[in-house]
Amino acid sequence: MKEIHEIIAENLKKYRKNEGLTLDKVATMTGVSKTMLGQIERSDSIPSISTIWKIANGLKLSFTSLIEEQTEEIEIIKKSELHEITMDNNRYKIYPCFSFEPNKQFEIYIIEIEPEGFLESERHTNGATEYLTVYEGELELIVNNHTYHLEKNDSIKFRANCQHSYRNNGKDTNKINMTIHYASL
Repeated sequence: MKEIHEIIAENLKKYRKNEGLTLDKVATMTGVSKTMLGQIERSDSIPSISTIWKIANGLKLSFTSLIEEQTEEIEIIKKSELHEITMDNNRYKIYPCFSFEPNKQFEIYIIEIEPEGFLESERHTNGATEYLTVYEGELELIVNNHTYHLEKNDSIKFRANCQHSYRNNGKDTNKINMTIHYASL
C-alpha cells in the first residue's frame, strides 16, 4: 500500500499534466509556492492538511480526489488470477471480478455451475438487485417460489432481498455473469 504523500504526489501531478498546468500556474491558483508543489509532486514533502485544502480549493477539486488512491482507467481481469470460491461439493463456483466500491454501488462475478449444482442464496440487503446473463447451459432460477428457466444468452434482473436459488438441471456447465447493484448501502 502506498504512503499518503505518494498518493497525493501522483494525483496532483496527474491532474496538473492532464490540465496542461505548469507549477507556476498551480502556485498562482492555490497560493502554495512552486517549490512546495514540486516537493509534493516528487514525494519529498508530506503536505499538511491545510496545504492539501489550499491545493484542492485552488484547483476546484474535492479533498478526497487528492488523497485517495486512484484506480486505473482500464483494468484487465484474468479469470486465471481470480480467487475461486466453491460450494456444493465444487459444483457451484464463484469468481469475484470487480469488488464493491462505495462510489459505484455494485459488484460483478463470474458464476459456473456444474450439472446438478445448486446454491440457495442468502437474502441480500433491501434495495439490492441482481442482474444475470447466462452464456452457457441452462439455468433454473427460483425467486420467491417462482421458477424461471434461462437458456444461453438469456438475462434476468430481480430484487435480491428475497429467497432465491440457482440450479443446473442440464448436462452442460452453466456460465453466468452476475452483477449485484446495491441501491442504498
